Amino acid sequence: MSFADEEYPAVPYPGRRPPFSYVHDDATGWALRPDPVAPSCWRVDGTDLDAWLADRGARPLAERVPVLCYGSNVCPSKITWLRDALGLPGPAVLLNARCTDVAAVWASGLRVVDDQRPATLTAMPGNVEDHSIWLATQEQVAVLDRCEGRGERYRLARVDTGEVRLADGTIVDGPLAYVAAAPRRMPLLVAGKPVRCLDVPQSGAAALVGEPADTDLLDVRQVTGAPEPADFPGRLFVYGTLQPGASDWWRLEPHAAGEPRAAALPGTLFDTGLGYPALRLGEGPGVSGWVIDLARPTAALSLVDDYEGAEYHRVRVALPGGQLCWTYVWAGGFEGLRMLTAPWATADPSRR
Repeated sequence: MSFADEEYPAVPYPGRRPPFSYVHDDATGWALRPDPVAPSCWRVDGTDLDAWLADRGARPLAERVPVLCYGSNVCPSKITWLRDALGLPGPAVLLNARCTDVAAVWASGLRVVDDQRPATLTAMPGNVEDHSIWLATQEQVAVLDRCEGRGERYRLARVDTGEVRLADGTIVDGPLAYVAAAPRRMPLLVAGKPVRCLDVPQSGAAALVGEPADTDLLDVRQVTGAPEPADFPGRLFVYGTLQPGASDWWRLEPHAAGEPRAAALPGTLFDTGLGYPALRLGEGPGVSGWVIDLARPTAALSLVDDYEGAEYHRVRVALPGGQLCWTYVWAGGFEGLRMLTAPWATADPSRR
């Protein structure tokens, strides 16, 4: 299903947004649907989203970072403006997300370009709102930095307040967001309380009178420089020779933070006959393994990428309950491979 920008105008701020996840390119959007069997876990017009992106010369989801968008950046027409005015490159991927304990509220200052009041993010215990996660390339983040006035009007930070859960149940912990950096982007307090964007339209927001809050009450970790995709999330699910006690655990162990945790992933494991297993996501008896928290995810995953080679793709997957992890799926075919009905285990150091 496709749609045109005209269905979702940008004026008045923050513009209209689709009530579903979508990918956007060349003034056109396409609805996305979750599919745990797809390599990327998402499909567009029946095609795996990573394959769809590759056909357009765009980066896969594994090379993108999650940015929580709660204002105009969810609007398709605004995304086209970002392309035309600021050179936003490539397709934009936006996933619907339910957010708890945070709220999009009206900021204390008006926008210079049109005297409309922009949104800002604040902590609000018990509040529930629907926003979007933009899976953005580093190049797209650089454009958003310019649009949001990073370091002047807004800061780019990882937000640890509340929970962000995608429509398929996946929890995105510590997503990036543009949060207030200047008093004019702090929440506007009217009678001592912030005003949710959901409660007052733009037509009434500009006329609000109040004082800027001293703080947005958010628990954040400010990001310096370009965010690294491998840091989102900072954990890895292993099921083969990299498991604790297996032949190549020594490669990963120095990068582990804390104790490994036993876990299971929906899918099927196959014996390649080469001394290491192949993972297929989706339906199946389930795959047992371990979740490893990584002290320095980018460095650790770079090492594992080299170790796994071209036979595997690194993807983000959700464990039962929604926790997001990296794992490696088999890049080849499964014809002729024997399905394993028990967890993979090996203590033979000669294997792989």
